[in-house]
Amino acid sequence: MKDFIYYAPTEVVFGRESEDKTADEVKKYGGHKVLVHYGGQSARRSGLLDKVCHQLNESGIEVVELGGVVPNPRLSKVREGIALARREGVDFILAVGGGSVIDSAKAIAYGAVYDGDVWDFYLHRAEAVACLPVGVVLTIPAAGSEMSEASVVTNEDGDIKLGYSSDLSRPRFAIMNPERTFTLPAWQTAAGVTDIMMHIMERYFTHDDDMTLTTEIAEGILRTMKDSVFAVLKNPSDYRHRAQIMWGGSVAHNGLTGCGVLDDWATHQLEHELSGMFDVTHGAGLAAVWPSWARYVYRENVSRFVRFAVKVMGVENDFSDPEGTALRGIEAMERFYRAIGMPVNIHELIGREVTDEEIHEMVRKCSRGYKTTQGQFKVLDTNDMEAIYKMAR
Repeated sequence: MKDFIYYAPTEVVFGRESEDKTADEVKKYGGHKVLVHYGGQSARRSGLLDKVCHQLNESGIEVVELGGVVPNPRLSKVREGIALARREGVDFILAVGGGSVIDSAKAIAYGAVYDGDVWDFYLHRAEAVACLPVGVVLTIPAAGSEMSEASVVTNEDGDIKLGYSSDLSRPRFAIMNPERTFTLPAWQTAAGVTDIMMHIMERYFTHDDDMTLTTEIAEGILRTMKDSVFAVLKNPSDYRHRAQIMWGGSVAHNGLTGCGVLDDWATHQLEHELSGMFDVTHGAGLAAVWPSWARYVYRENVSRFVRFAVKVMGVENDFSDPEGTALRGIEAMERFYRAIGMPVNIHELIGREVTDEEIHEMVRKCSRGYKTTQGQFKVLDTNDMEAIYKMAR
């Protein structure tokens, strides 16, 4: 078991009509002039955006709006937001949306108080020492960015998708009303749950398997997400199960399920190159990569995969054949992905077979120009990365 520091400072305001408290929360954390950041037109069509902006104005808080965030948020939009925030003199960034909007908001918050180019942080050429405060009105449970220190941005120049983490950007508050997720399409719901579960699984597959409490928490959330996604795909207005998913997305990525363990993140890194190159939905990309990663690495700790198979996927444990049990757990996960409409390989994800040249380019980017490895459960070099991409093709 590893020593750890658990830090989760975000105030969570959860439940029906919780967005009514937005202005109070902004004021509580010092906001006077707010950049309201959002994605497409759904936030406006739903009435949420106008409701939030009206509340802020009624409370004497000035509002500057910036929409247009897309999945796999773009650096160009971040730079636009930074210029706007500086020009208008905003002192608070409010993200109204899901993970892409929140990640973009965090990047703007870094860049607004930094003299250089915000991309410096994502290239790890600089470390942030200041950040405008960020708040969230969550509409899409998936990324967990509403309680995390992480932000991922895509630079269109080269289709490079990189992440940066700093506690400075952890949102001051996250407002979560499960009713705001009732209209999410089935695909987006399933991809979101896949992302939530993968945030846990990146921490769950570890060699530090003596942190029993963390493991039990992780397994409980994984089982709950499996049950709840089927319930909401059947009945999109099921408040109880929408609430489980919304809260599950937050606790999956606020560090709780990683306490005392060394986490992995190889699947995420491999997927970043898929979504960077093909602009695919992040959760779907994770589903397309994970089975091949799992089959490639499971022998590094067969017992961990056996436990996952039995306690998460409900596979009967054949004590005489632990490898068989482990593999049946991976197969069960593939069946789950297919049952909720997710792909289990790259061909299903993009509609064609990925070429050798494309694989080589993804390996180059994933290894940062053949300079770095990825993962901890099994440390992946460039040969390993290529092998997994080819298995997943």
